[in-house]
Amino acid sequence: MNTLFEHNLGVVNLGVGAFSENINTAQGESINVDWRPPGEGDVGAARSLARLINNPDIDSANQSAYTRYLESRPVLIGLGNALDVIPDMTERTILHSGPPVDWSQMCGPMQGAVIGAILYEGWVNNETDARKLAAGGEVSFSPCHHYGAVGPMSGVISPSMPVWIVRDEVGGNLAFSNLNEGLGRVLRFGAHDQEVIDRLKWMQSVLAPFLAASLDTLGGIEIKPLLAQALHMGDECHNRNVASTSLLIKMLLPAALRSGLDDKVVASCTEFMARNDHFFLNISMAACKTMMDASEGVAGSSLVTAMARNGVYFGIRISGGGDRWFTTEAPVVDGLYFPGYSILDAAPDLGDSAITETAGLGGFAMAASPAIVQFVGGSPADAILRSREMALVTLGQNSALTLPALNFAGTPAGIDACQVVDQNITPIINTGIAHKEAGIGQIGAGITRAPMSCFTQAVQWLDENFLPSGDGKPE
Repeated sequence: MNTLFEHNLGVVNLGVGAFSENINTAQGESINVDWRPPGEGDVGAARSLARLINNPDIDSANQSAYTRYLESRPVLIGLGNALDVIPDMTERTILHSGPPVDWSQMCGPMQGAVIGAILYEGWVNNETDARKLAAGGEVSFSPCHHYGAVGPMSGVISPSMPVWIVRDEVGGNLAFSNLNEGLGRVLRFGAHDQEVIDRLKWMQSVLAPFLAASLDTLGGIEIKPLLAQALHMGDECHNRNVASTSLLIKMLLPAALRSGLDDKVVASCTEFMARNDHFFLNISMAACKTMMDASEGVAGSSLVTAMARNGVYFGIRISGGGDRWFTTEAPVVDGLYFPGYSILDAAPDLGDSAITETAGLGGFAMAASPAIVQFVGGSPADAILRSREMALVTLGQNSALTLPALNFAGTPAGIDACQVVDQNITPIINTGIAHKEAGIGQIGAGITRAPMSCFTQAVQWLDENFLPSGDGKPE
């Protein structure tokens, strides 16, 4: 000890960089290590993490859940009315995005979409009565995820609405999503005037039969190969679906012509899809839902199976947690806003579309889609960095979905709640931004992150409910 100060001393500084700068300014030697306590300093989560991380039982459970995800094979098999094809759907059930939320709590866009769904169903014929019906307890509200479904933004699905049906050919589980209406004044942003209702009726009576007949002629469409090709053509399959929508039309149109459909119907439906670059999004979401549902129910697994938001709450689910949600307040996205709008106009984050990131697409696949940065912000180099960063909190790479810009490495996939807390890195989500008032529509887009609180809750729950007490792990 006496000889210690006879040598030049160097300092290793953890955390606040200013401490290291002060030492260097005083002609000392200091190395700054960018370190932060896990879980943003949540002591309880850090204790739970110490018991869970590198635990062989947790690791084995995660490998099992992740293998199920990798092996799933989603196939688009058809369409049907929600009441007819979604198990346990009732004549007075309306599904919505995100975790559970009551009518009185719903944000403006979601309440507007519910009103539109009630008018679409014909349960009442004016907005005033629709509000009374929604508030009166005669309509049952439930998350899409509780019914094997997903919906963008408000996510509203009512009994008569046509829905895509996607089946995992390995596990047999089904997933559903509504049809994408396009941009502008649409139901998912809360618009519910007569133009919106008329469009929904046309989609039910004309577009859905066209799509069903085309798919019947094709015998279904395997979704993973289509997603893989779209990634190679510049999509990330959440907020950019230009290539995937084009590929879908390319498959459907010859089948439609062979099916004997009226030429005018084929023309009008093809034109509708061609005008809507996001048409494939809902299929992408349903496919991702089947992949993540395949990994559900593995006791002890910290693999994230859903991330969803409803304009009030942001929630996640993990494989070992079953139907349990871990929730916190939904953030407002600080993104790129269209002219005339700002963050003051925005609703909190909204929609089930983060199921794409949960499955390794969207923000996790930004390296494949340099053009997306024109929509959500940043640079092409940033897009590559985002994908690389997400590899730090995932269980592996999906070799079926590769990223050309990363030497065709698989997209990072299999979010591990433990790694999120340990690395202090939360999942990236590419998202659209809705106006807080019903019906105005999309006012911007940006990159946001899932709140850490959801993951610290999940880690602590897993520790309390899976690991036996007194297992000798460090406190």
